[in-house]
Amino acid sequence: MKKENIVEDLTEILGEKNVKLDENMAKHSSFKAGGNAEIFVEINEVEQIKNIIDKNKEWNLPITIIGNGSNILVRDTGLKGLVIKYVSNKIKIKDLEATVDSGVINAVLAFELLKNNLSGFEFAQGIPGTIGGAIFMNAGAFGSEMINVVKDVTYLDLDTNEIKTISNEECGFTYRHSNFANMNALILQTTLKLEKGDSKEIQEKMNSFREKRMNSQPYDKPSAGSTFKRGTDFVTAQLIDQAGLKGYSIGGAQVSEKHAGFIINKGEATATDIIDLIEYVKEKVYEKFNKKIETEVRILG
Repeated sequence: MKKENIVEDLTEILGEKNVKLDENMAKHSSFKAGGNAEIFVEINEVEQIKNIIDKNKEWNLPITIIGNGSNILVRDTGLKGLVIKYVSNKIKIKDLEATVDSGVINAVLAFELLKNNLSGFEFAQGIPGTIGGAIFMNAGAFGSEMINVVKDVTYLDLDTNEIKTISNEECGFTYRHSNFANMNALILQTTLKLEKGDSKEIQEKMNSFREKRMNSQPYDKPSAGSTFKRGTDFVTAQLIDQAGLKGYSIGGAQVSEKHAGFIINKGEATATDIIDLIEYVKEKVYEKFNKKIETEVRILG
């Protein structure tokens, strides 16, 4: 099917303003780098997505799902096919549970729970991105992870176009991973189980976590947060530091001088600069310490 006909169909479903051609993915990545998406759409209704999945039987386009772009990097060659950003952001709170659409920003949710005196999500207030992305990678900080607060997750199976709900246990949460990494699915919503708390104590905890982050992490430059996963028997950032790589640059990408676990965009980095630096760091750490380090960042394209 011709591209112009596909765009026409998408525009009919979503409206003209939500369909973009050759969209610069640097605008949708916290790294502020990367190539273009062939067709990019923003969607906030489940039925619209289901309609598109049905239509794609005819279009036969590769589909990439993204959230707020805080843990992805699109190669400079870009993404073929259709990129879907799901932006639905409703929050419903009842008793000690919050039902949250996957497009909700973590910080927004943390402050909404604070207003309702609900505790348990304070750790995620400073984690960039959406609740959907946090579930996808079992995001965590300060000794807590999403596994500790998720009751269940509702998702759209992109193979069958069916909406399904699974329990915490069925999500297969492990360190910075969930079963969604191996599924052709779009996370739609989650229910979180929380505890009654005191708003003053919750705020103090959030302030403390924020201060620790600001003091130790390079928030003044574009990045994807922590670039590398923690090792099973080592602290990755310490090995990178001990390898003498703090401040090392390739093009516009640099190992942060503030925290060696972060790669930052100094201003003009390409996705290739960032990927080359990631691979260089991996290589040097392995040469010096015989330790293989893994990335948290998803590289697309």
